[in-house]
Amino acid sequence: MSVTQVRATCPHDCPDTCAILVTVDKGVATEVKGDPEHPTTQGVLCTKVARYVERTYHPERVLYPMRRVGRKGEGKFERISWNEAIDEIATRLGDIAARDPEAILPYSYCGTMGLVQGESMSLRFFNQLGASLLDRTICATAGATGYKYTIGASIGTDIEHFQDARVILIWGGNPIASNLHFWMRVQEAKRRGATLVAIDPYRSLTAEKCHQHIALLPGTDAALALGMMHVLIQEDMVDHDYIARYTLGYDQLKARALAWTPERTAETCGISAAEVIGLARLYGQAAQRGEAAAIRMNYGLQRVRGGGMAVRNIACLPALTGAWRHPAGGVQLSTSGSFPANRPALQRPDLLAGRTPRTINMTTIGDDLLKDSSPQFGPKIEAVIVYNANPLAIAPESSKVQQGFEREDLFTVVLEHFQTDSADYADILLPATTQLEHVDAHLAFGHLYMMANNAAIEPVGEAKPNTEFFRLLAARMGFDDPCFSETDDQLAAQAFDKKHERAIHFDWESLKRKGWQKLVMPEAPFAEGGFPTPSGKCEFYSESMARDGLDPLPAYTPPYESRASNPELALKYPLAMISPPARNFLNSTFVNVQSLRATEGEPHLDIHPTDAARRGIVHGEMARIFNDRGSFLARARVTDKAREGLVVGLSIWWKKLASDGKNANEVTSQRLTDMGRAPTFYDTLVQVEKAAPPTRDEYL
Repeated sequence: MSVTQVRATCPHDCPDTCAILVTVDKGVATEVKGDPEHPTTQGVLCTKVARYVERTYHPERVLYPMRRVGRKGEGKFERISWNEAIDEIATRLGDIAARDPEAILPYSYCGTMGLVQGESMSLRFFNQLGASLLDRTICATAGATGYKYTIGASIGTDIEHFQDARVILIWGGNPIASNLHFWMRVQEAKRRGATLVAIDPYRSLTAEKCHQHIALLPGTDAALALGMMHVLIQEDMVDHDYIARYTLGYDQLKARALAWTPERTAETCGISAAEVIGLARLYGQAAQRGEAAAIRMNYGLQRVRGGGMAVRNIACLPALTGAWRHPAGGVQLSTSGSFPANRPALQRPDLLAGRTPRTINMTTIGDDLLKDSSPQFGPKIEAVIVYNANPLAIAPESSKVQQGFEREDLFTVVLEHFQTDSADYADILLPATTQLEHVDAHLAFGHLYMMANNAAIEPVGEAKPNTEFFRLLAARMGFDDPCFSETDDQLAAQAFDKKHERAIHFDWESLKRKGWQKLVMPEAPFAEGGFPTPSGKCEFYSESMARDGLDPLPAYTPPYESRASNPELALKYPLAMISPPARNFLNSTFVNVQSLRATEGEPHLDIHPTDAARRGIVHGEMARIFNDRGSFLARARVTDKAREGLVVGLSIWWKKLASDGKNANEVTSQRLTDMGRAPTFYDTLVQVEKAAPPTRDEYL
């Protein structure tokens, strides 16, 4: 029989981690569809992954190893063999490592979320080499840190219970675009009578379908949570029994929250006091009635200076009201901490053999690539190996990132599916396999299923898995530890700690056949406390934060760039800008899939009618968005979806596919968050003016 069906998993940076069925006919993948039996996927894929066959067989796939023959950034290459590529890379890295291996830097993130093709053999290689470590902060570390201080780990409400909630706060996210299967549960809750509230500066697709939209100013979420606490405490809508049994520091929290009156909160957040009071009562009274009140936080709210504290403050709310008692209550930011991933076995930090290489933050790559050697910084970065990432498109203050990658003395290797913005700057460009062409094991950050990915087809062209590249390179550089010979299946078999009570049934061969298996978890993880914090309680007061030099209580840290915190800057650049994901892209993935890009059209900027009128900008005209860091062009959409004083540039476009060769990260900064060393993409002030579209040769 020539037609088969292969079980696979979506690898992309999305909470849903869908179970996929791949139809293969005579060795060719012909269809990708959601597994109808998987409890969260339910047979449904997003518009992006439904086109995965188109992406896999895209005519612009990188199919062979290539060496640069033009200027950096020009994107001109000649084909070479894998042997030539490995020889040249090994020679160049060996020469650098002989001087100082810390001059070599890996740059990777979540181009795949797989535990095998993500960071397994790659980190074994870099640990053995002694290269600089990469602080992988570009997405979630601020919120994860704030949540950990409060809850103890990234554990939260199971998606499979959200349809039973009576109140759902969707805070800092647009699940229609980025968490589709959660949205399906929310729609069912709505049909059953639940009240939905979106808290977001922008009236997103999701906000339009909620009963209420609270359009607060960017970076003020922490203040809104404090204002809610004030009302909950003042009106005695708190669960005193839950607080006494399962929390720490209530009296100190109460004193802090009482300073945040609805009026002060409203002024800070740019909303009304009635909205603050109404939101708190909606949330608190549901819990008082014994109904489930749930919060779904997403990472949009933590991409500002006080982002970690914002997540921490919101994470306190379910413990105040006792919402954790109900399986459909509580909060979900991420479920990734539920999984006993066996990262030490996969990544082998022991190969460092006592060395402690410096750590480079991926968010500040623009500055760091331009630094010379110094006692404080260490050696100048001489080589970068890029995989599972596209730094030229995704990293902040993009002009500096580009300057760094333009360095002729920087040896750059890029593993990719396509000739991305970053690939254009490679000295050696290597063809990587897609999810349909390799083996992987996955956890999720939106549900509780361990997942398997089977290879459905043979690699296209001469593409190789990330793991195979690092095996070949390790062998060529003389790394003879047996761990560098382990196969992908052997790696996947170590993905989860089967001794852990949540994964006691984990067996890789069984998981490959079934495709997915749920963790052993209680329905309501913190109904009776048991928080994985040092105290075992939800920590309103965190001694760990105090030791780390942070305010141990919920607080509000204003943005770096806002009218309130920096009025002088705001006079020059009066508009706040956020750049959330476009519905048809996932970070910078899928931008080159023609059917998806055609739907998005071109880079747009949503601007409020009042702000547009002040600048003489008419709907459909080109606008120039700029600040001291840079500028980019986008077509204006005059709409009240953006609140007054805010502009929204849905992202992330490849720079080379934009009319001016730039994207929103031209104007974002490399400043870091209050905790977690994460980026502040949505903490950005700009000015906007009418602009004429450039011709192509103006920026080439």
